[in-house]
Amino acid sequence: MKTIKHSLLLAALLGSAVSALAQTPGVDMKGTVAYVIDQRGYVAKSGTGLCWRTGYWTPAQAIAECDPDLVKKEAPAAAEAAKAAAPGVKPAAEKITLSADALFDFDKATLRPEGKSKLDEFADKAKQIKLEVIIAVGHADRFGSDKYNQKLSERRAAAVKDYLVSKGIDANRVYTEGKGKTQPKTKPGDCKGAKSAKVIACLQPDRRVDFEVIGTK
Repeated sequence: MKTIKHSLLLAALLGSAVSALAQTPGVDMKGTVAYVIDQRGYVAKSGTGLCWRTGYWTPAQAIAECDPDLVKKEAPAAAEAAKAAAPGVKPAAEKITLSADALFDFDKATLRPEGKSKLDEFADKAKQIKLEVIIAVGHADRFGSDKYNQKLSERRAAAVKDYLVSKGIDANRVYTEGKGKTQPKTKPGDCKGAKSAKVIACLQPDRRVDFEVIGTK
């Protein structure tokens, strides 16, 4: 009987701890800490009001307090009405999505000359706004194992980040991740056949890094 009571008490305590942790800003239901939390349980901030992200942070874990532009919200009816009444007024925050294909050769994470040229243009555009974050997502074509292509896509995203940093973009503003071969641009019937020069060339659009830029003008 005593063992059962102890078990119930432990379960209750664990439940309370998980519930409290989940209610802490910057901590998800799994207990993953996306932002640095201070001793009071609040998100720690710099002197200028910026939140400190941990190595576990991803755009999906963004909170409105720290990254309002990354948190999708439905605009209130009043805001929608105001927008309709003033069509000439543009929102301060803008998202720019650039899909840059032809960046990499087959089975490589080294930028091609054409890719560098595209990234030069991309960096120039990013410098024209007050940059908040660049999300660079690497991809690979279908040849190779899931594990190998995941690593390859991550290396491609990292190569793009390194190049953008070399062009003057703040490294702390660039977030990278890899999607492996899970999100191809080509359709299943587009590049039929076994591995060959023709099929590899056909799959070129899948060897890419996609970008999303968030900032204000």
